[in-house]
Amino acid sequence: MLAQPAAQTIAEAGYVGRIPVRNLWLLMLYASDLTRSGGPANVLFENDVEDLPGLVARLLADAVERRLRQNMTRSYRHREQALSRVRGRIDLLETESRQLLSKGMVFCRFEELTTDTPRNRLVRAALDFVGRLVDAPALSHRCKTLAADLARLGVGGGRPSRVKMAAEQIGRNDAADRLMVSLARLVFELALPTEIAGPRPFLDPSREEAWVRRLFEKAVFGMARAELEPLGWRVRGGLSLAWQVSSASEGLAAILPRMVTDIVLDTPGGNRLVIDTKFTSILTSNRFGSDTLKSGYLYQLYAYLRSQEGLDKCWEGASGLLLHPAVGASLRAEAMIQGHTLRFATVDLGEAAGNIRSELKSILLS
Repeated sequence: MLAQPAAQTIAEAGYVGRIPVRNLWLLMLYASDLTRSGGPANVLFENDVEDLPGLVARLLADAVERRLRQNMTRSYRHREQALSRVRGRIDLLETESRQLLSKGMVFCRFEELTTDTPRNRLVRAALDFVGRLVDAPALSHRCKTLAADLARLGVGGGRPSRVKMAAEQIGRNDAADRLMVSLARLVFELALPTEIAGPRPFLDPSREEAWVRRLFEKAVFGMARAELEPLGWRVRGGLSLAWQVSSASEGLAAILPRMVTDIVLDTPGGNRLVIDTKFTSILTSNRFGSDTLKSGYLYQLYAYLRSQEGLDKCWEGASGLLLHPAVGASLRAEAMIQGHTLRFATVDLGEAAGNIRSELKSILLS
C-alpha cells in the first residue's frame, strides 16, 4: 500500500527530533518490567488508557499497600556508633582514642535490620514524585499518605543512586517487591525529552534521542511479549545470527560484522517473523526527488533472512518487518523477494494511547 498522510495530531504531540511523541508513555509501559508481571499489571494491556501516569500512580499505590499489609522487605546494613552497651564488635582503637570508657561507652560496629533499604527509598521517592504529578486530588493525597507511612517505618527520603539500585537483587524470597519496584522505576521516566519547553532541561538532546530509539525497540519487544506470548507465540529479542562461512582467510572472522536482530517472533504454527525497528523516517528522497525506502535498512533485513537459509524450517520461509514511527506519512507495504515476505510498516506515535496499541498489535498479527 502506498504511503498516505498520517493523522494530524502533531500539535498535541510535540517532537523527539522529527518524530511526533504524544504517547511515548505507553511505550515506556511496554518497555518496562511490567510486561513480565501478572496480577494487577495486566490492566495496562487489557484496556485502552489515556491517563497513563495516573494509572501507574494507582498501581504503585496498590502495590505499596499490599506490601505494607505483608510488611516491607528488610535487610541488614552496617552501622558504627558509640553505645552505652556492647552491640556487635567493639572497636578498641576507636574506643580508646575517643576515651569513651571514661564516659561509660564503647565504640561498636554491628549489622542492623532495617526497612531503610535502597528499594524502599526508591518507592518512597516515587510516591512523593508522582503525588505531585497527578491531577486527581484524591490520588495525589493517597500517594503522599503512603510516602508518609513509609517515612514512619524508618524509610529515608531521597532517591537512591543508580549504583545502589544496581546492587539491589530481588530474590525468590522477596519477589513480591518486583512489581512495586518496577512501577517506582517507571515513575521517574515521566520526564519525556521533546522540543517543547518544560521544567527539566536535558544537556544532550542527541543523547536523549538515542534513548528514545532504544525505548522504541524495547517497547515493541515488550508489547509482543505482553500481547502475543499468551497466544502461544515465542518472543525473543537480541538474537545473534551467525554467517554461514564455509572457508575464510585468516583473521576474517574477527572483522566480520555481527548480526543481531531486534526481535524474532515464532507463531504457534512455526512461522518466523524477524522485526527490525528504527526510530527514524522509513522513507528518504533519492536524487530525483522521489520517496524511496532507505536501502541500508532493506539490505540489513534481507541479509538476516537470506544468511540463515538452510538452518531449519523456520528460516526457510521466514518473513521480515521494518517497523518505523510515522513521520508525515503512514505506510503499509510488502513484497515477496526470493521466497521471503518483506513488510514495511509505520506506527503513528502522535496518536492516542489506545490507537498506538491497536496499530502495533495489528501490524504484528497481520
